[in-house]
Amino acid sequence: MSVHNPLELPPNLPVPVDDGAAAHLPGMHVPSIALPSTGGGTVDLSALKGRTVVYCYPRTGRPDQAVPEGWDQIPGARGCTPQSCAYRDHYAEFEALNARVFGLSTQTTDYQREAAARLHLPFALLSDHALRFARALRLPTFEFAWSFGGQPAELIKRLTLVLRDGRVEHVFYPVFPSNMDAERVRGWLAGHPADVR
Repeated sequence: MSVHNPLELPPNLPVPVDDGAAAHLPGMHVPSIALPSTGGGTVDLSALKGRTVVYCYPRTGRPDQAVPEGWDQIPGARGCTPQSCAYRDHYAEFEALNARVFGLSTQTTDYQREAAARLHLPFALLSDHALRFARALRLPTFEFAWSFGGQPAELIKRLTLVLRDGRVEHVFYPVFPSNMDAERVRGWLAGHPADVR
């Protein structure tokens, strides 16, 4: 394993293909689940009015930690930090479009707090550590055996949900490259005004 710069995407990453695992999501009701938030307390995405963008990612790394062996060979796995930074950099544009933003992963809130602080994220990260939200929506996941623990961890594949009044309005899946996700979602929101049904 080698120490890496999580802000950069290495070249020649394998490109994920659409396996149809998110095709059922548009139109689904969002489950009422209290998700722990780095902003404090919990967030129930089903109760939020208007538009909410939730980018789901497998896991963020840290600059002082090596990339687990085999991680870069998983299509779409690499790039959680660049994705979060892109949403940070475009955050004012999402606000102008009246869309709130959250990141969501299966990492614990304690782990997520470090990333949120280090990356200066102006929005909260939500923890689905028990996979209750992922299972309720049947989000696509994959297992990865951590080299330092040996136990497989179930992680959410990278996808972005546009929610509107408690329903899934649109899904971006697969997401690649991760650092272009925020720009694509912003463009879609701009082209689909919320006041048009």
